[in-house]
Amino acid sequence: MPVPAYEALRGDGKLGGRMLEILLRGVSTRQYGAVLPQMAETVGVSKSSVSREAIEASEEELRRLGERRLESLELLILYVDGLSFGDHQVLVAVGVDEQGEKHVLGLAEGASENSQVVKGLLENLVGRGLKTGRKYLFVIDGSKALRSAIEAVFGSENPVQRCRNHKLENVSSYLPQELKGQVKTVMRAAFRLPAKEGMARLEKQAEWLEREYPSAAASLREGLAEMFTVTRLGLSSSLARCLVSTNVIESPHSGVRLRTRRVCRWRDGKMVLRRAAAALLMTEKNFRRIMGYRDLWMLKTALGRSEPSSKERAA
Repeated sequence: MPVPAYEALRGDGKLGGRMLEILLRGVSTRQYGAVLPQMAETVGVSKSSVSREAIEASEEELRRLGERRLESLELLILYVDGLSFGDHQVLVAVGVDEQGEKHVLGLAEGASENSQVVKGLLENLVGRGLKTGRKYLFVIDGSKALRSAIEAVFGSENPVQRCRNHKLENVSSYLPQELKGQVKTVMRAAFRLPAKEGMARLEKQAEWLEREYPSAAASLREGLAEMFTVTRLGLSSSLARCLVSTNVIESPHSGVRLRTRRVCRWRDGKMVLRRAAAALLMTEKNFRRIMGYRDLWMLKTALGRSEPSSKERAA
């Protein structure tokens, strides 16, 4: 016989969303009864129902993110970085608009070193309305494939900043433990110098490393000019601080890791994309404007968008 309360609950389209939200807050399907005791007792929601409803809800979130239109966003900055889920990789794009607000733009299964994946992600953004007839500042992890894809899709005139944190880790990975701290200190000091002086200082460091640690020297020289892209743009220190690394996108990544930490086994790429999309959209609700957002008029001018208004200069 039909149970009215159960039928009403099943007919409620919000059930899947509630189940998904609970799972993303760190409650496993085995523990749902402690969170929804009244629901569990009165309508007998099973663990399989929790999983099924959560899958359907996460599929809807993935569809919603994949169909999000971008024409209305006046973006200045695009951050692109990868995120790991077990053996799976997901590439995520986050944009920052003229007011400093962050927006999740899209994601794709695969690593930033995969040229087809990164080009496909960027082309998807364009297909959903991201304007190509203007310059953006791209902040990336340093992948050569990603750098090439930016040029192929958006042209060669867009400034690209390589993440300094990634460079520090890449170079030090080729060094013995006793040298890592010393080299990182030299690199950080060079990053604080004007572009020409900083590059010269890092070239000297590469020459010093080349004899015994040629791989570290090669890593340091690779993409060296793009370590100082933001420096050459002449932005304020408060704004430049969040543009020289992918830390802005690392914050959403941390939110995703927090909301998926109880997943013990990632069965396939489809599951990864569903849960990543759902976690990103939930994390997006807590986004704050980037540091130094009041000085974004400086970046806007450097990109050739428009002259700043008197109000923007005063801010």
